[in-house]
Amino acid sequence: QVQLAESGGGLVQAGGSLRLSCAASARTSSNYYMAWFRQAPGKEREFVAHIGFDWSGAIYYANPVKGRFTISRDSAKNTLYLQMNSLKPEDTAVYYCAADEDVRPDLYAFADEYDYWGQGTQVTVSS
Repeated sequence: QVQLAESGGGLVQAGGSLRLSCAASARTSSNYYMAWFRQAPGKEREFVAHIGFDWSGAIYYANPVKGRFTISRDSAKNTLYLQMNSLKPEDTAVYYCAADEDVRPDLYAFADEYDYWGQGTQVTVSS
């Protein structure tokens, strides 16, 4: 099992940047797929970005964040990051990191594929 803890959320003006971190309790770089999801009030949890093992390097983004968000991982620190630039009010949500050892290749955007979740961190973007 792995425990996840997000940090780095906050209040930012539109056009600003934030970097979210997700610290894992165990080594995840070689055997865990990891992802970021978000959930806005009254909406379902939605996929943001996914990253494969270090050796696979597969990275995927949801269309609304492509070109603005960057997912990365630091193997030495067992930490996942989400660099968010050019933030928009519609990016306001609770952001969650997720992990799993076995994510089916075509289903990386589905929350049900991930067994381990953090508690979430609030991101609020003001207009």
